Amino acid sequence: MSPCVAVVLKGYPRLSETFIAQEIRALEQGGLNLRIYSLRHPTDPATHPVHREIFSPVSYLPEYLHQEPLRVYRAWRRARRLPHYQQAFWTWLGDLRRDFTRNRVRRFGQACVLAAELPADATRLHAHFLHTPASVARYAGLMTGLPWSCSAHAKDIWTTPAWEKREKLAELDWLVTCTAVGRDHLAELAPDPGRVRLIYHGLDFDRWPRPPELRPARDGSLPDDPVVLLSVGRAVEKKGYEDLLAALALLPAPLHWRLIHIGGGTLAPRLRERAEALGLAPRLTWLGAQPQEAVLRNYRSADLFVLASRVAADGDRDGLPNVLMEAQSQGLACLATRVSAIPELIEDGVNGVLAEAGDPVALAAALDHLIRNPATRAALGAAGTIRVRERFSMAGGIAVLAERLASTVPPQATL
Repeated sequence: MSPCVAVVLKGYPRLSETFIAQEIRALEQGGLNLRIYSLRHPTDPATHPVHREIFSPVSYLPEYLHQEPLRVYRAWRRARRLPHYQQAFWTWLGDLRRDFTRNRVRRFGQACVLAAELPADATRLHAHFLHTPASVARYAGLMTGLPWSCSAHAKDIWTTPAWEKREKLAELDWLVTCTAVGRDHLAELAPDPGRVRLIYHGLDFDRWPRPPELRPARDGSLPDDPVVLLSVGRAVEKKGYEDLLAALALLPAPLHWRLIHIGGGTLAPRLRERAEALGLAPRLTWLGAQPQEAVLRNYRSADLFVLASRVAADGDRDGLPNVLMEAQSQGLACLATRVSAIPELIEDGVNGVLAEAGDPVALAAALDHLIRNPATRAALGAAGTIRVRERFSMAGGIAVLAERLASTVPPQATL
């Protein structure tokens, strides 16, 4: 068995993080010995098929320190005997002075447990997300002398304070991120831009069949055969569902459509109330979070995919949503917004349509046109399939990532 890489996740398994699960499974298939450490227990009602294929052992760190006080205390006693514990402690204390929160205290306690419970053959810590998981990996790495690396994604890039990003980028071994816009932003903050590399998540096309050969030529003219709109995304501010509802309310009454939404999220009750107030409720179906099999069925039966992403008030935004790649892989025309890395996938009018973010009027105009024109949808869907299969396969990026993760020399520090 090869040396162990400890993968630190915020939560596992999660329906909204299929891209992480498919990466872990592919790394396993490539021969890497992984152990998953999750900061939170799962809350989703189901899992994807890929989760059931992953065989790496999973350990759950104390989600809240007071829930497992004896485990935390024992771990701290072991961790403080490590040669570099004092360095980790003073680093954490400096962070705490600038971020005086319970969350920051919890991160150090979780790092002590992680450092104390790592297997003897662990050679690297790798965190998914540059905020909380990277903090835990960073402190544990300092304690143990293990190198640590990171995969940065979206919210973690845009909501982590600049001072924290700079310091982590100065200490980590290397970082990969899944968008060019994210890569450029982090490279500007890194002491060595070469530490930051772009690797698109891409799709595992063994899990995504070829698209249906034909879709019904619905044009919104028949009340008993409406155009089926689909949106997959969590009900959170950055997904722009308030804007989407406002745009749908602007569509002319004689135009026949219905919207299916898939995803959980804290704003779901408020969005349902808003839909009711706008008179849209009879046309909307809220399915909640769904496993991949159900999501795939809806991609294949819908007529148009729509995602109205925007920048949230706290700076949070999408990276390159995997759901857009998934929809395109099934020949489904996509309407999205010009936010973050979405234009890295969709070229307006070529393989999809882009509207301005936060502009329901522009979104409504694009919806009106695409609902009425099935031939345009078919052409955009076909072009999207070609682009995503040619440029967004997971395979190339996984090979690079596997090589980096496997290249660590075992350290001398031990418990």
